[in-house]
Amino acid sequence: MLQCEMIPTRSGGDFLETIELARRIVDVIADKKGEDILLLDIRAVSLITDYFILCSGTSERQLQAIQEGIEEAAQKTSELRPWHIEGEAASGWILMDYGDIVVHIFAPRQRSYYDLESLWKEAHVMLRVQ
Repeated sequence: MLQCEMIPTRSGGDFLETIELARRIVDVIADKKGEDILLLDIRAVSLITDYFILCSGTSERQLQAIQEGIEEAAQKTSELRPWHIEGEAASGWILMDYGDIVVHIFAPRQRSYYDLESLWKEAHVMLRVQ
C-alpha cells in the first residue's frame, strides 16, 4: 500500500493526484505513439518542479497531436490547464508547465541536442517506455 497520501507537492496539491496526472500524461503520449517516454522524479535535485516527463515524436504533426492530447486529458482528469506552454511543433520542442509536472515534447534531433536526461541524471527514473 502506498504510504505517501499526505505528501504535499510544490504547489500544495497532494502527491497521489499529481502522480495520477503524470501517469495519465504518459498514457496519452503512448496512445499518440510518442517514443522514448521518460518520467523523472526531480524533487530531490530541483526546486523548479516535482516531475519531468520527456518524450519524442517523429513529425511536427505528431508533436502537435501529443500536446493536444495532453491538454485534453489534463482538463478531463484534473480540470487543469497548463500554466504555460513554450515552443511549438515546428521548433521541435514543446514545453508544457503544469506546476508540479513539466512535460517536454521533442523531435529526436532537439532531444539529442539538449540532452535533458544527462542534465538531470541525478533524478530518480520512475518510468521509461521505449
